[in-house]
Amino acid sequence: MKHFATITVIGRDKTGVIARVTDFLFEQHANIEALEEQVTRGQFSMTLQASWKTGNCNPDAISTGLAALGQDLGMEIKMRLTDPKRRQRFAILVTKETHCFDALLAAKLNADPVLVIGNYPEFAALAKKHKLPYVHLPWVDRAKSEAEALKVLEEYEVDFIVLARFMKILSPNFVWRHKNKIINIHPSLLPSFPGPQAYRQAYESGVKIAGVTAHFVSMRLDEGPIIAQGAFGIRPGMTLKDIVARGQQAEAKTLVKAVKLYLGKHLDVFWGVVREV
Repeated sequence: MKHFATITVIGRDKTGVIARVTDFLFEQHANIEALEEQVTRGQFSMTLQASWKTGNCNPDAISTGLAALGQDLGMEIKMRLTDPKRRQRFAILVTKETHCFDALLAAKLNADPVLVIGNYPEFAALAKKHKLPYVHLPWVDRAKSEAEALKVLEEYEVDFIVLARFMKILSPNFVWRHKNKIINIHPSLLPSFPGPQAYRQAYESGVKIAGVTAHFVSMRLDEGPIIAQGAFGIRPGMTLKDIVARGQQAEAKTLVKAVKLYLGKHLDVFWGVVREV
């Protein structure tokens, strides 16, 4: 039997960070299962999966050592013990629209919704109906709201996040902490019509086929690895309102499909492209 942990390292880029962290884990008898790092505009970010054989893992000593190492490096280093066999816990981020939220709660997912975060207080009643805690963050000050969201996500031990038509842009600082663990639904067949007015763009462009895209959120807006897509025909005489209504049906269905693919461990992201395995 093995013990597993996810370790994140974030801070200003400097020489030797990877070596310092991996050397420390080697001293703690850890095996590195996976490691991914990136430098964006001088910001260093790394996510590392480590495992220990039974009897070789001392969580308190490892956490204390990583905290001391982070202080020495001037970086944020966090460790979270994980159990690959337990049911995944997920948070749902919302704004006003309810169709994707309703579909997620109605679907038979092999995971447990444990938290709802939204930028409007009105959504609290629907969350309460499903006996889910609701955290209202106005998202006027993005940095402040993201910091509070990250804190509560950690408190609820969230494994992945679903954006159920959450109409706010997440910063790289937020996204990296949950890389390839934030699933979004976009109302177009990406890469066509990125941005918030996708249905209007499709309507005004006169396209004959429109659709939706479920994708992992990346540092670049609406450019994350695509998980699933759904398409529908635009018939003569359809109004923008008709297209939006048809699109919302596709959004709910495709988002649920993407979450199921993710939970089924059928996805692998290779050089920014999702592959089914």
